[in-house]
Amino acid sequence: MAIDCITSMHPIPIMPQPSNQEIKEQDQHPLVFDASVLRHQLHIPSQFIWPDEEKACLDEPELQVPFIDLGGFLSGDPLAAAEASRLVGEACQKHGFFLVVNHGIQQQLISDAHLYMDHFFALPLSHKQRAQRMPGEHCGYASSFTGRFSSKLPWKETLSFQYSARNNSPTLVKDYLCDKMGKEFHQFGNVYQDYCEAMSNLSLGIMELLGMSLGVGRAYFREFFEENSSIMRLNYYPPCQKPDLTLGTGPHCDPTSLTILHQDQVGGLQVCVDNEWHSIKPVFNAFVVNVGDTFMALSNGRYKSCLHRAVVNSETTRKSLAFFLCPRSDKVVSPPCELVDHLSPRLYPDFTWPMLLEFTQKHYRADMKTLEAFTNWLQRKSTHSNFDSHIK
Repeated sequence: MAIDCITSMHPIPIMPQPSNQEIKEQDQHPLVFDASVLRHQLHIPSQFIWPDEEKACLDEPELQVPFIDLGGFLSGDPLAAAEASRLVGEACQKHGFFLVVNHGIQQQLISDAHLYMDHFFALPLSHKQRAQRMPGEHCGYASSFTGRFSSKLPWKETLSFQYSARNNSPTLVKDYLCDKMGKEFHQFGNVYQDYCEAMSNLSLGIMELLGMSLGVGRAYFREFFEENSSIMRLNYYPPCQKPDLTLGTGPHCDPTSLTILHQDQVGGLQVCVDNEWHSIKPVFNAFVVNVGDTFMALSNGRYKSCLHRAVVNSETTRKSLAFFLCPRSDKVVSPPCELVDHLSPRLYPDFTWPMLLEFTQKHYRADMKTLEAFTNWLQRKSTHSNFDSHIK
């Protein structure tokens, strides 16, 4: 990937590194997030305890998120498409979150995706670790972030894998899962291959609505993402006996372009709007959609990437399916000319998605200021490169 590891540029917040004493202690007693054990513990490890100012209230007021009916849009009704794009635009200007219904995704496929997620996370830890996520990578199984960070760890397990909409990668998801977990995961892989394809198609439809709402036409962003190289993530949040001390996922904005989330019925997703936290009620026949940092840059800041988090509870496991739409690796993230003028100058430099991805994997822990930190870092890299070229 394009970004090399740096050690001398320190003006931006760098990922917290464990002290020598912490490293020594971890070598002696390595921290492992084993949900089958930790879900019953009354005293949770200190690494999972968040600072008082970041701890969540488990009973936040519900956010009134608009329901976007895609039925008319998907059937080709121009009036329905115009109304859907208007509602999408309003939501993206306010907070970047909305729900879509009548989306055309088969209910059986959604149910199967949840069922196979249950099967995977019910496996013994040693079996799940066949797909262990390696340092610096974004795919594979992760039991919390125990291998990456030493504090403010999320109370969750995840399984992430790459999806490609390019014609030369029709079985990428299935092949990856079978390679990591064994041939007995063939049907498991088929389900998520089909699910990712359905999410990719739904994403492209939503991109048409976003293009219409921004005045650049329905084809612009659809074409930009047609050969997307995206990420699918299965999230598993086990019960915690002290849920007021920890978080399932800390406050952050997604660095990706668009997130399509399907929640189970437990609840736990919270969104920050006007400096106040709100919950988003689960609706099983709806998908939660939100804009990410990459699309915020593509829209030249017109649409905001929204701060959100996930909380856990003491009684019930929470699960969610997250599809993160990302552009093809060689696509340059640059806003269309219609969104740039003397009143709206360029806010962010050109970049490619792999550059931002590597930044979040090796240099910066994603939070509410990821895009700002990434922009500053790119500008500093550019300044150093120009200086090096000049003195040569």
